[in-house]
Amino acid sequence: MPDDGTDGLEVLTDEECLALLTTHHLGRIGFVDDGWPVILPVNYVFDEPSIVVRTGPGGKLDDMPLSMVAFEIDEADPAGAWGWSVLAQGPAFDISDSIDEYSDALRRLPVHPHAPGAKLNWLKITARRVSGRRFGTPPPLPST
Repeated sequence: MPDDGTDGLEVLTDEECLALLTTHHLGRIGFVDDGWPVILPVNYVFDEPSIVVRTGPGGKLDDMPLSMVAFEIDEADPAGAWGWSVLAQGPAFDISDSIDEYSDALRRLPVHPHAPGAKLNWLKITARRVSGRRFGTPPPLPST
């Protein structure tokens, strides 16, 4: 293993991170809910630089808007031979009732929540920081 402090982890380029965000649709949002850190799975669509999710009433809608959040996607070989992760960080916004053209365009994206129930609200995370790492020999990354 290299002695560069990464313990065999390879840092993904910004382009690789963005490609992975574009080709996946299930991630996790980390935020503070009622004073406690929470990580919740969400379906999303990435439209650079925005990560767009639909949600119903509750913690995401109550505590995320106008706060800094973390968003993560990953994939790994079940046997542990390879894995990667991408982390995006930035402010979250409730765009459910926004009347600007950009928010309107984001609300037309095909975000399909798997969880049951009405998901009438739209949240946008602006990915201001993106980073990623991988180890092993994963399948080829999507081309950009």
